[in-house]
Amino acid sequence: MYDILSITFPIFAAVAIGYATVARGLFSGDELQVLGRYVVNIALPALLFGAVAERDLGEVLNPSYLTVYAVGAFAAIAVTVLALRLQGTGPARRAIAAMGVSCPNSGYVGYPVLLLAFPDLAAPALAMNVIVENFLMIPFCLVLLDLSREREDRTLARVVGGILLGVVRRPFVIGLFVGLAVSLSGLPVPAPVGRLADILAASASALALFVIGGSLVGLPMRGNWALAVQIAAGKLMAHPALTALALLALPLVGLPLLPEPLAAVAILSAAMPMLGIYAIFAQPYGHEGVASMALLVTTAGAFVTLTVLLALLA
Repeated sequence: MYDILSITFPIFAAVAIGYATVARGLFSGDELQVLGRYVVNIALPALLFGAVAERDLGEVLNPSYLTVYAVGAFAAIAVTVLALRLQGTGPARRAIAAMGVSCPNSGYVGYPVLLLAFPDLAAPALAMNVIVENFLMIPFCLVLLDLSREREDRTLARVVGGILLGVVRRPFVIGLFVGLAVSLSGLPVPAPVGRLADILAASASALALFVIGGSLVGLPMRGNWALAVQIAAGKLMAHPALTALALLALPLVGLPLLPEPLAAVAILSAAMPMLGIYAIFAQPYGHEGVASMALLVTTAGAFVTLTVLLALLA
């Protein structure tokens, strides 16, 4: 247990430091946004570039891993939407909940956890997680959200096209694509470029955790607590459980089983709290309160659930 706590305690202590620092006024919200932009626009692109540029393409495009990660997330969406529909929950709240249970925070929380638990697999796993989340899960959930409100000028093709265009413009996605291009070319990364990427990537973990903690300060806490708790339970328990079931189903679709360490990484990745900008996605639909509450409950609860899960997977 001491070994497990040596992984989870530093992660959530860094989150707590970020929260306390902003709550005490040592950092303002504007200053926190600057740090967040640095992580998203500089550190994560460098990390993803380095994760794939110097690796064989098979390491960062593992079909079994990508399939398991996507199927587990879509299964979580299906279960959530069905359960909430049976409860009479409206379409916008169902879509918000679907995003909450299926879109982990792989960059800000997942990578730091994996870096301590599975250091050799953390970077390639992050690259695969980013691909699935940014090209499948988040766009799918955004389409659900958009379809939840009636607009005469909306077409599905226009909605999907706009979302995907936004995805490919993100700096960390560009960093991933550049890394994939270098890997495909077979050319070595020049040593100075590689060292620069390593230096920038090394700053991602601590700053990301600090920003996550600080961003929890001042979230609107008005809304449906029952729904928020259901979303948190779905994210921390149902999503990783469904991902584990997807692992067992790989032979049914003709794909090889994942080696145990990579299988554990897939389950752990699914067990991370939802993405940090969850409440921002919910705001245009008037549900930022329940999203904020779910984010807070999930982030706090993840310390317990990840500790237990790491103990089970050890």
